[in-house]
Amino acid sequence: MDLNLLTIFFAVAQAGNFRAAADRLGVTRSAVSQGIRRLERALGKPLFNRSTRSVRLTEEGEQLLSALSDPMAEIEAVLEATRDVPALPRGLLRVTATSIAEQFLSGPLIATFIEQHPHITLDVTVTDETFDIVAGGFDAGIRLGEVIDRDMIAMPLTGEQRQVAVATPDYLARHGVPQHPRDLAAHRCIGWRPSPEMTPYRWEFEREGRAFAVAVDPQLTTNDMLLMIRVALAGGGITFGMEETFLPWIERGQLVTMLDDWLPPFAGFYLYYPSRHTVTPKLRALMEHVRHYR
Repeated sequence: MDLNLLTIFFAVAQAGNFRAAADRLGVTRSAVSQGIRRLERALGKPLFNRSTRSVRLTEEGEQLLSALSDPMAEIEAVLEATRDVPALPRGLLRVTATSIAEQFLSGPLIATFIEQHPHITLDVTVTDETFDIVAGGFDAGIRLGEVIDRDMIAMPLTGEQRQVAVATPDYLARHGVPQHPRDLAAHRCIGWRPSPEMTPYRWEFEREGRAFAVAVDPQLTTNDMLLMIRVALAGGGITFGMEETFLPWIERGQLVTMLDDWLPPFAGFYLYYPSRHTVTPKLRALMEHVRHYR
C-alpha cells in the first residue's frame, strides 16, 4: 500500500472535506478523492461517510485516526528536527482552546504570534468539549490546569484566575445584593452549559477552606458567553464566569461583582501537549511566544 495515502487520509480527517484537504496538500480534489478510495480498497472498509458538503469519519476511520495519530506526529517531528539546515518554524499548527481562555483568545497574543511566524498557519478550534487532543489531530490545547490530564505536559499561560458573580448596579438596586450564595435562589440567574445535552454549570464557591457548589435554577441558559454578558448588561439578572471575561465592563462600572469573599483565586490556564510527543519547531515557537508574552 502507498503510505502517501495516509497523508491524504489525515488531511481529509482534519479538514472535514475533500476540497479543503486538496488545498492544504497542493493537489486536485480528484486526486484526494481517488487517494481515499484507494486506501479504502486496500483496507477493505469505508473510512468516511460522504455528503455533498462534508465528509465524516466512520467508526473504522476513527479507529485508524486514533491508532496513527501518535506515529504520524512522531514522524513529522523527526523530519523537522533532522533538516540539514536550520529552518524557520513552518506548517499547520492546530490548537484547541476553551471558550473562557480570555487572554489567549482576546486577539493580541495570537496576532503577535502570526506576525512573528509568517510560515506557520495557526488553526484554532474553540470548544468546551472534553476529548483526546491526539485523536482529534491537535498539536496542543488551552485549558484550566485543574482539568488537564496528568499524562500531558503543561506550561502556564496565565497567572491565577478567579470566578465572579456579576450584575448591573440597576438590577441590584431593584432586587437587592445577595449576601450569601444561597440567596441566589431568589434571583434571576443567567447560566451556562457547554452543550445542550449537559446540565447547566454549577456555580462554585469556597469559604474557610470548604468548597461547595450552588445549583442555581437559571431562567436563561446558553452556551454563548457573549449572550450572557449582553443579557446581564441589559439588566436581565446575575451571571457567573471568569473575572477576565467580565473585566472590561467591571472597570467601566457597567457590571459590579458580589459574593467576592466566597470566590478565592485558583490555578489559571495552561498550554498543554502530549508528553509522549517530540515537540515540533512550530509548537516550540508557540511555547516560546506564550512564555515571553506572560
